[in-house]
Order: sequence, then structure tokens, then C-alpha cells
Amino acid sequence: MPESETLSLFPLSNVVLFPGVQTPLHIFEPRYRQMTEHALAGSGKIGMVAVRPEGVEAIAGDPPVFEVGCEGRITDAKHLPDGRFDILLLGTQRFRILRESAPEGGRLYRVAEIERLEDAFDAAARPRVLALRHRAIELVAEIAGAARSSSPLTPDLFREVDDVTFVNALSNALSFASTEKQGLLEAASIPERYERLISILGFQAVERSHLARSTSDAIH
Repeated sequence: MPESETLSLFPLSNVVLFPGVQTPLHIFEPRYRQMTEHALAGSGKIGMVAVRPEGVEAIAGDPPVFEVGCEGRITDAKHLPDGRFDILLLGTQRFRILRESAPEGGRLYRVAEIERLEDAFDAAARPRVLALRHRAIELVAEIAGAARSSSPLTPDLFREVDDVTFVNALSNALSFASTEKQGLLEAASIPERYERLISILGFQAVERSHLARSTSDAIH
């Protein structure tokens, strides 16, 4: 069984961090300023977790969070004169919360015992992943209307990007609901993350097609 370790928790309702993806964050609450100060003085790592939908209104307290999150490493930090921080966080590895630690001393932020999660990617799955990757590009182009543009999206445009970085970056960049992004993060393997991504993109493509037909019918 994997060894557990402790990690500070940063719950947000609108951010889902993925391994290999960078995200900028503005830190202004006193408890998260303290968390950032402690991280910068130590390992530089923070555990990003998404708040469950039913807990969004309790974000100012200790809202319920999803068990699976992503560890991030602070790669850049600017300490502002009023005590706030602007930081850049790089996702490093997924984790699962095992249990939260009780408050102690003067610590204002939440800490949890976690286990690290690997993104399984067997070499035998590469052909399937390659096909899913191509399909994802096709769907993104279809949704964006880029398939009919003078510079269409093609797999060759992304040939320098590895399969893991590609699916994580696309999952982060697209305008999905936080719960959909959480579902992508929770995928136990890279092929499964691609399959979930294709499912979401496919649904959006169908919605776009129906909307386009409805608009066309209304005009005519």
C-alpha cells in the first residue's frame, strides 16, 4: 500500500488543476496567505481540491471537497505590499484525501493526509490513445468551427506534445463545468481520461449542431 503524506489543501469552486498544467492564482484570504507563506518556506507544494457543488455557498468556511485533487508546485510568486500573493502553480501529481488533520497551533488552513495517484498508461494502449487524440482534435475543430477555416486544426499541429500533456492541457483549457473537469481528473488512467474527454466533446458537438440547425430553421 502506498505511503501516505500530509499536504495543505486549497479548496476552490472554479479551478481544477491537472498534472503538467500551470495556472495563475491570486491569494488574498488570510488563511491562504499563511498557507502560501508556509509553502514557500518549505516544499513549495499545495494541494488543489475542488469544492463540491453543494458546498459552494460555504466556500468562506470549510466546504466539502472532492477526495481527488492535484498537487501543485509554486514556480513563481510575487508577494504584494498588502500581504496578498500572485503565484503560478504547476500541477505535479494527482492525490486522494485519506483524512483531514485536526486544527493545531496557529494554522489557519486545512491539511490532509493523502496518497499519491499514478496516471496509468500502458504502452499497449498507445494506438487506442492516438485514435482518441485525433478524434478529440476533430471534435474541438468542429465545435470551434475551425474545420471550415483557412487554418484547420490537425493532429500535426500538436505532434510535439506528448499524449499525457495533451489530454491534461485540453481538459484544463476548454470551457467545461468544474464538475466535468473533476470527472476528467478522477479518471484512473490516461486512456480513460481521453475517453471521458471525447464523451464531453461529443455531447457539446451535438448541442452545437442542434443549435445551428435551429437557428437556420428560424431564419428560413
